[in-house]
Amino acid sequence: MSLDIEFPCDRRAPARARDAVRELGGQLDPQLAADVELLVSELVSNSVKYAGEGDVRLSALSDRPRHVWVEVADAGAGFVAVPRDRSPTEVGGWGLHLVDSVADRWGVREAASRVWFEIDR
Repeated sequence: MSLDIEFPCDRRAPARARDAVRELGGQLDPQLAADVELLVSELVSNSVKYAGEGDVRLSALSDRPRHVWVEVADAGAGFVAVPRDRSPTEVGGWGLHLVDSVADRWGVREAASRVWFEIDR
């Protein structure tokens, strides 16, 4: 299974990304599909919030029902991922913390706003 799609970086982008992941849902373990949908929604929401223009690219690869690799890329200037140091009761800013908690591996690719994650159960 593979997915490679681009869509405008606007307020509808997270819903478009969730819809694209749902189309693949039949090929993934149901719990894995739910986790992928959640993490993709968070990362695409970050793209909308911080990149502001251009397109968002969503790529996914899976060779078995309980494994997936996903990347979300946008036209933003890029960033360095830092650990969350705010109060747990503070609203917002939990996207990468959530990715770190759910994914087995994740990272940020150099020279662009490209965040990837992998789940292998």
